[in-house]
Amino acid sequence: MSQTCQLLIVNSIILSLLLCSSDASPLHSFSSSGSRRSILREIISSATVADKPRNDYAVDLNVSIFDSVLRDSPASFAIVEFFANWCPACRNYKPHYEKVARLFNGPDAVHPGVLLMARVDCALKINTKLCDKFSVSHYPMLFWSAPANFVSGSWGPKEDKNEIRVIDDGRTAERLLSWINKQLGRSYGLDDEKFENEQLPSNTSDPGQIARAVYDVEEATANAFEIILEHKMIKSKTRAPLIKFLQLLVAHHPSKRCRKGSAEALINFDDQYPPGGKEDVGVLSTFQICGKEVPRGYWMFCRGSKNDTRGFSCGLWVLLHSLSVRIDDGESQFAFTAICDFVHNFFICEECRQHFVKMCSSIDRPLNTSRDFALWLWETHNKVNRRLMNEEASLGTGDPKFPKIIWPTKQLCSSCYRSNHRREDGEIDWDKDEVYRFLTDYYGKTLVSLYKDKGLLEGEVADGASEELVASTNAVVVPVGAALAIALASCAFGALACYWRSQQKSRKPRRKLELS
Repeated sequence: MSQTCQLLIVNSIILSLLLCSSDASPLHSFSSSGSRRSILREIISSATVADKPRNDYAVDLNVSIFDSVLRDSPASFAIVEFFANWCPACRNYKPHYEKVARLFNGPDAVHPGVLLMARVDCALKINTKLCDKFSVSHYPMLFWSAPANFVSGSWGPKEDKNEIRVIDDGRTAERLLSWINKQLGRSYGLDDEKFENEQLPSNTSDPGQIARAVYDVEEATANAFEIILEHKMIKSKTRAPLIKFLQLLVAHHPSKRCRKGSAEALINFDDQYPPGGKEDVGVLSTFQICGKEVPRGYWMFCRGSKNDTRGFSCGLWVLLHSLSVRIDDGESQFAFTAICDFVHNFFICEECRQHFVKMCSSIDRPLNTSRDFALWLWETHNKVNRRLMNEEASLGTGDPKFPKIIWPTKQLCSSCYRSNHRREDGEIDWDKDEVYRFLTDYYGKTLVSLYKDKGLLEGEVADGASEELVASTNAVVVPVGAALAIALASCAFGALACYWRSQQKSRKPRRKLELS
């Protein structure tokens, strides 16, 4: 069968994957749902909308996007202001609200990921029922809660046990921030600048902190894809490595929106970058692989105490670890080569790339199980940390709050250590069975627990490896079950179409000869 036919079959299967997902709509619906979430992307965009002043940091919501924006927000808490555009007191209060929103919203947020500050205009008829649900009795009226509590939520003055609370002491920026500080046990100030040297809570001893990294994995994925496009790194020799890595993301990325985006990138890939065709950046250069709201422009779990530490490199490591614990045994060698080839071809920190590729090349036997691959990646990460901790200590370039360490720490996994003493060769005496158990829990279920709590998995098994697979190096990923049946039908249809087309082409020359 010709390569064109094979590509048609591949795309048919991927399309079936999207159409048959239990919570996915057809492709046109998918783009529509992305636009509903685009408000989150808008608030961290550096571009200024013509009719919106640059100092507007609070997010304007209406009834059509209220639930989706709050559901998808990575912030731990949210404040929603209900106001009326004709209200003089509301107009006078807006500068106070914006002073506080500057700290938490936007690409230059001083304290990103902590608090989403939004507003709803009750003077607009579209919002009447929404304002009624919250029993808005005066303007402005401010509510506080976790974002998820606002989704399909309501408030009434007689509801004693409602998790949504009214802020009764926030009529100036100073008083509002003071109220917020009391709830969070923090000491944020209106004059705070971006987070340089801020005292951040350590995530090296709290296993629950990794749940916040699901947003950083999305951020790192989007950043990696943007780097590839900006540097025009898709060439004839890099097509295959990128396709393999995208296949891995379609099957096992911990974020469903990144899996969908990777699948759509594969669908468009051969049209945009045909084998042997012109190397150019077109359609894919405007494609957001994790949705329109990503990248957000800040980090949560991977945020350093200095502006130039952690961030992307941390997020990329978390992504790789999360992939390593989601694959099945039959996929381990595929995942190993896909990641090694991806780093070799697309990681532009040259020294880091060379070190990583050297460690890939040192493997002289296949990695036959997911355990083998997860432990190899863990050992590789520790080798990198050991090398960098010495360099950063001598040069003073490390993050004082998050120095490089041999990982996991005893606080995170005491059972990973066989004893308190090192072996004769100076190495830690690891219990690798316990290490693997820790890795699968930490980068598996715990990593996506925040998504699960927010309902973003919508009934999916948290560890997607049990539901999805990569068939082979040159195959696309296909979910089993009902979707597989439709995918096979699409495959058969594609094969028949290709066969018919080839037969038609083969007839044309004979007909011309007869006419001549």
